Amino acid sequence: MGKYVAILKDKKQGELTEELLNNHVKHLQNLTANKKLFICGPFKDNDKAMQIFICETNEEAINLVESDPFIKEGYYATYEVNELIEANENNNWLIEIPQTKENLTD
Repeated sequence: MGKYVAILKDKKQGELTEELLNNHVKHLQNLTANKKLFICGPFKDNDKAMQIFICETNEEAINLVESDPFIKEGYYATYEVNELIEANENNNWLIEIPQTKENLTD
């Protein structure tokens, strides 16, 4: 299982209805009950939001985003999904992974 970050973008300001909000919250509650949602929330800029999923594949994460009423109804016009490589003390902040080494300059 990996963590996949979805960024929902290009919010249609002034188009949020109570019904849409309730459907979105039900979707998030379902993801939480199924242990698929790690964390979510809007950004302070009031144009984007983030959802972090716990999934097997990028395709699964995309399916979860696309099943969100906020995306299905076009409240957020676009989104992107990327797998997160979590850095922490347990993996030495990713210093030794190939991706980090490839990015180093001599």
